[in-house]
Amino acid sequence: MDMVSVMLDEASVTKLKTIPVSNDTISRRISDIANDVEEQLIEKIKGKRFALQVDEATDSSKDSLLIAYVRFVDENSLTEDILFCKYIPNRATADELFKIIDSYLTEAGIKWEDCLGICTDGAQTMAGKRAGLQALIKRVAPKAKWTHCFIHREALASRQLSPELNDVLTDVVTAVNYIKTRPLKSRLFSTLCQEMGTDHSAVLFYSETRWLSRGKVLSRVFELREQINIFLQEEGLTELASKFSNEQFLMKLAYLSDMFAKLNQLNLQLQGKDKHLPHLADQVNSFVRKLEMWGRKLEQGNTDSFENLKRFSEINKLTEITPIPCFLEHISAMRRHFQKYFPDNSVQFDWLRDPFTASAPADLSSSEEEQFIEMTSDSTMRLKFPSQSLCEFWLGVEKELPLIGQKAVAILLPFATSYLCETGFSAVSSLKTKHRSKLNIENDLRVAISKLQPRFEKMCSENQAHCSH
Repeated sequence: MDMVSVMLDEASVTKLKTIPVSNDTISRRISDIANDVEEQLIEKIKGKRFALQVDEATDSSKDSLLIAYVRFVDENSLTEDILFCKYIPNRATADELFKIIDSYLTEAGIKWEDCLGICTDGAQTMAGKRAGLQALIKRVAPKAKWTHCFIHREALASRQLSPELNDVLTDVVTAVNYIKTRPLKSRLFSTLCQEMGTDHSAVLFYSETRWLSRGKVLSRVFELREQINIFLQEEGLTELASKFSNEQFLMKLAYLSDMFAKLNQLNLQLQGKDKHLPHLADQVNSFVRKLEMWGRKLEQGNTDSFENLKRFSEINKLTEITPIPCFLEHISAMRRHFQKYFPDNSVQFDWLRDPFTASAPADLSSSEEEQFIEMTSDSTMRLKFPSQSLCEFWLGVEKELPLIGQKAVAILLPFATSYLCETGFSAVSSLKTKHRSKLNIENDLRVAISKLQPRFEKMCSENQAHCSH
């Protein structure tokens, strides 16, 4: 009010005083806004095809939450939004999770028959073929295709290390924990870094559950390797300190920092909204082909693809990099793991990415193939294709050629990752702090992250104004 009186006038202050801002009033308004946004969302979904993205986690108050996002056709585009966030009262079993989702869809009047996809992580509760959530949903939604989150698969494919490289990672984590878990040691190390004029003055905690943690920790430790060596020697940890001056150890550390930086880059490419199966399949296929190229170059003694390793060998004038067989073994193993978690099926989407140059897929029915021929022979559609996104193009095709259009939309509609659920849990952590541990998060979360705009005029017309309180 003081700010309004300075910037505007006293008349504005008087108007501002009539607005009730008590805790209960704000809570009711959040509830009203959330209900209006939810009502809009359900109206948009009813009678339309949709796909779900589901995940469960435990918040700071030890409450188990189930978050579901939905993607659906809205006019000429695919739209994503939070469907619900519900507390799990008992154990987070597949039956319990299905019961929560089924009850919500039934109360909202949304039919399971319209569900075309379900994306979860690879946990047995979610992904089980006989008794998991996947199996329970397929019983009521036979058209729904289950997708194992691409980001989770990438993390699983990259986690295995040979004993030789795993020892390097273990030593790095030991050094980092020694510095970071002791406030005094952390301050002393920061002072040492500042005196030596480094760009950074702290190492990063390692968390195995965070997607990008390993790459960031290794890169920071390699950057501060000299400072860590000096600090550990001053602390009397000579055995551990000696490893940070050992050329073999540092070459392996340089390689790991480079490789996991590349994995972090892939991970970031898989993250984000509006990601579709064909696009992410291309990203993974590209990385697997790069692995093959990196291995071939290393066999020839060429380290151009590994920035830290190349710079380290040049600075120390190393003519031969002896751990190359170890690096080649790791790259070969990683290729096998990626091929296991990502079977090479990107070719099946070629007709979807560029229908005018690719041949028709073999699984098309006669009617669908006829419409595919009609579409690829249409010069007007050929001209539209480069100027539209993949979703916009195929939704437009569906209006004129419904059979081939529906087949394409059925591939583009399902989620490829559970990224949105992870962002939802991040929002929960921000909203439900230790000072608000009893907060029922559902309405607040919907208002905080939903992309739909509340209909304020409609809400105001349905409520009576009470200026007295």
